Amino acid sequence: MARRKREVNNIVVISDLHCGCRMGLCPPEGMALDDGGPVMPSKFQRKLWSLWEQLWGEHVPKATHGEPFAVVVNGDAVDGVHHGSTTQMSHNLEDQSTMAEAILRPVVDACEGKFYVVRGTEAHVGKSAAEEERLAKRLGAKPNAEGQRATWDLWTTCGDGLVHFLHHVGTTSSSAHEASAVNAELTAEYVEAARWNQRPPNIIIRSHRHSYIHVQFATDYGIGLAAVTPGWQGKTPFAWKIARARLAPPQFGALVVRHGDRRLFVDPIVWITDRSPVR
Repeated sequence: MARRKREVNNIVVISDLHCGCRMGLCPPEGMALDDGGPVMPSKFQRKLWSLWEQLWGEHVPKATHGEPFAVVVNGDAVDGVHHGSTTQMSHNLEDQSTMAEAILRPVVDACEGKFYVVRGTEAHVGKSAAEEERLAKRLGAKPNAEGQRATWDLWTTCGDGLVHFLHHVGTTSSSAHEASAVNAELTAEYVEAARWNQRPPNIIIRSHRHSYIHVQFATDYGIGLAAVTPGWQGKTPFAWKIARARLAPPQFGALVVRHGDRRLFVDPIVWITDRSPVR
């Protein structure tokens, strides 16, 4: 019997865009708000946009070897109105969604509609992730069996491998224990799969932390790997008061899950910003 041709050998994963935040992405031409007033990107946002362009113009074509790819937005596409914060460019969620759509529409075109959205944190994307569902519909994200365009998790294949996407993962205030919750998450996936006699994932992808890390161990299915995505948001006042986050530089970038060279692996693309200058 002929082997089934792999439909997707590359999945580009981005997350935590927090569109609408002054420390998040903003197109260089700015945006017109609902009442007609324009907003323009800051110096920081212009720098962030240059990294965004590098990601899609240089790094993704190289990491995918120019092959077709799917895209997963793994939660928190918009910033929302949360925790009494004042760092949003607009508290009108329609403005934030319009900005996110403008930023992500070229991405949907680049992956030729193989586009998925995973629901993020309710504080950012609304109860039941209503804002993320609304955005996913506007962008034409792939629906699940119930017709939801943004889903709480996503199971899909990359080559012969099974991949599980979910936004949340445990966090830590200790650099020494950064891998602990990620390793626990991967172990839990294998325990639950064994408990119910289901196929375990080869790779699991999580987000929420805005900080890349991966752990792996050997299994009978090959290497089991868990990776956490970097984000696309600079330090907000909230981050400046959290242990470890207040010291660590913000990370920006993506992960490419790839089946190539006879193996399944994750290729990280990560940038950081400079520390505050010495004065």
